[in-house]
Amino acid sequence: MNILDALEAKVGLPEDSEAVRKQKAIAIAAGLGATLLILAQTLLFVAVDAPEISRIYIAYLISFALLVAAPLIRPRAFPAAVVLVGIVSCATNLAAHGASGGYSGGLWFLAWFVIIPLSMFLAGSSRIGISFALLSAVLCLVAAFLEPAFAGRAFAMPPVARVISNTFVVLAIMAVCSGWSFYFVNQLDAARDRADSLLLNVLPAPIAARLKHDASTIADGFSEVTILFADIVNFTALSADADPVVVVSFLNDIFSDFDDLAARHGLEKIKTVGDAYMVAGGLPVPRADHCEAVVAFGLDMLAAAQRHIAWNGGPVKLRVGVNTGPVVAGVIGRRKFIYDLWGDAVNTASRMESNGLADCIQVTAAVRDRLAGKYTFEARPPMPIKGKGEMITYILRPKA
Repeated sequence: MNILDALEAKVGLPEDSEAVRKQKAIAIAAGLGATLLILAQTLLFVAVDAPEISRIYIAYLISFALLVAAPLIRPRAFPAAVVLVGIVSCATNLAAHGASGGYSGGLWFLAWFVIIPLSMFLAGSSRIGISFALLSAVLCLVAAFLEPAFAGRAFAMPPVARVISNTFVVLAIMAVCSGWSFYFVNQLDAARDRADSLLLNVLPAPIAARLKHDASTIADGFSEVTILFADIVNFTALSADADPVVVVSFLNDIFSDFDDLAARHGLEKIKTVGDAYMVAGGLPVPRADHCEAVVAFGLDMLAAAQRHIAWNGGPVKLRVGVNTGPVVAGVIGRRKFIYDLWGDAVNTASRMESNGLADCIQVTAAVRDRLAGKYTFEARPPMPIKGKGEMITYILRPKA
């Protein structure tokens, strides 16, 4: 476990999301680093014998360290601690600015006002960040208004010490800004990766890429693709009185196996509806062997199903239907995308499954003609197919 993981566990609340936990952990880590910077600057002022500024910064160091430590002791104190750190930092640096002689004193305490609002944005919220940006701007104007009074309080700080102090401030601000920027960019990259991953779980990669660059309707026609539907035999009756968690877990296990097989065969999973699984070959990127790939996938599905056992201890049997033909494919929806297919070829593939036999792949004449010589096809008696009339269909079996 690294330090950030340890801080997440320490300051995170049960209701916090993972992102909020990480934000809090990084804020505390940054606070610990800032405490060391304040300590170094305090020691510098003590070393050059600047008593008033030293006292201000000693008080700042103690209060800052206590506020950073507070969420480690009481995690629910985090929001209040963030706001108090911002207030203490603004007040301290304005006081140190005045004690050093204001703008004419040559010490750049007000430069810290650059990173105070930034830190509030990233450790707190947009509302807190905006509030501190406005507060910092107001305090800079107050400092300008009080410059005549501040100028008379300048003390003779050695030039070398002044250079060291200002260089330290610049380097520290650069380090803090760079650190927060690195965190912010990493968060953006992580969010983009998560969004891309979610989109790729819903849409084919080429379609997702098109959708990100073109919000218009996505629809393509394909002259020939192969569609497969598979359904678990008697699933509705089996699941009627079953524990819903058991049913969903079972479907997740078997469909995850099918997902792996689809990826291995280079096919596109279209959707699942209940216990039905739909996959297609030859889209969104056309391929010449789409029919061969889909049938090989179907045979692997049957073999995979046999390795599963239903929650009642019985075997898992599939009906599989396959058809080849032209389709229209496109993206439907604005809130919940789905990449779907339409056309007579799709409807016929679905009928091949619903009128099929357990543990068999039923295909149309189009599939038989496409794969002639590669598999054995057993003709079934003509049967009425909804929307098609009587059809002769075929049971596909591997060659002996």
